[in-house]
Amino acid sequence: MGGYWAGIDWSEEKQDCVIVDDNGDVVRHLRIEETKEGVAQCIEALRDLNRTSHRFSRRQVPVGIEDGNRLLVAELRRLRQPVVVIPPAVTARHRGRLAPAVSKADRTDAALIANILRGAPARFREMPATTDSASALAILARAQQDTAARARELAVRLRSHLTLYHPAAIKAWSGMDHGLCRAEARALLAVAPTPCAAASLSKRRIADTIAAAGRIRLVDQEAGRLRDLFALPQLRQCPATEEAMGIRTRLQIAELDQTLQHAERLVDESNALFDQHPHAGIYRSFPACGPRVATRLFAEIGDDLTRLETSRGLRAYAGTAPLTWASGGSRAVTHRTVCNRRLKNAVHQWAFGTLTRSPGCRALYDARREAGDGYAAALRRVGGRLLSGLHHCLLTGQHYQEHAMFPHRE
Repeated sequence: MGGYWAGIDWSEEKQDCVIVDDNGDVVRHLRIEETKEGVAQCIEALRDLNRTSHRFSRRQVPVGIEDGNRLLVAELRRLRQPVVVIPPAVTARHRGRLAPAVSKADRTDAALIANILRGAPARFREMPATTDSASALAILARAQQDTAARARELAVRLRSHLTLYHPAAIKAWSGMDHGLCRAEARALLAVAPTPCAAASLSKRRIADTIAAAGRIRLVDQEAGRLRDLFALPQLRQCPATEEAMGIRTRLQIAELDQTLQHAERLVDESNALFDQHPHAGIYRSFPACGPRVATRLFAEIGDDLTRLETSRGLRAYAGTAPLTWASGGSRAVTHRTVCNRRLKNAVHQWAFGTLTRSPGCRALYDARREAGDGYAAALRRVGGRLLSGLHHCLLTGQHYQEHAMFPHRE
């Protein structure tokens, strides 16, 4: 009995499902909807491939698709049908190999996905068997990361807007942590968004505003500094223009406040869910692996320990393992650009935090810098070592130990 492979090209209305055999010939083509009935039609078509053999099972037929987040995929996985995600970039590179004229159609794309699986079945793995709680945590962690990025974008836009009419507001919190995203900065700008309104504030009003925003230390001293700064003469826009810009600033601050609140709420929700997972203690035993970093790492790695069999595979997935280009007599070693970008950013932040919390990581970073590595390359080395240790701890159930991670150091 020959093998079969299936490919699905999804769309908002009808999904094209094509099944091919060992020779790449189309055995079955059907158009299904993303409903219970459509999934039942797909499953029935897989069952009908070989009715004469009791040894054949539809679960021997992998189904390829470009998007693993579809409801169709969730239902297929619930029915324990193997699903393989084919990146759209891979499909695009293979599209010109079947015919000289590159064309695109839903049916031909579904057949192309199935033939990609048929040509190299060992290179594409089934979707990881992550638990429902791990999938839920991944959604929350990624949403928090996107919301935090949105807050940074709003802060940049706010700063750019303030340069047009209120440069003293930028100078007031320049050099401080979080800058205009500080609660006291947002509260004071909401009260006095224009230079005229800021200059008319008394020291007591400023002190009450920043204290209500959460400032505890040196409130009177900070209020005096801000009052003197806003009272200095500066270039001004016309009164009506300045008032309109102040209205826009109030709206931008309100949007920034709401975005930051959503980001903090997502942090609390993801941490509460992560605390219930058995892997939480292992992640948080590592240095500088705080709530945000731990949840972001876990969201991208998942809890399917069979997904990445070796630590090198995990490092390659995170973009910390080097990539070798060799052709003839030339050979070059570069860093990976094709990887999980979210995981790569989380590992970079993690490695940076360990420089002041782990003597071994700091020694490794200094050694790589002395060997000629740049800042980013040295941090990738540290991140790769941390991922190797995390991989070992996850497989063995152990917590982080500095002397075991860096045995050559006292």
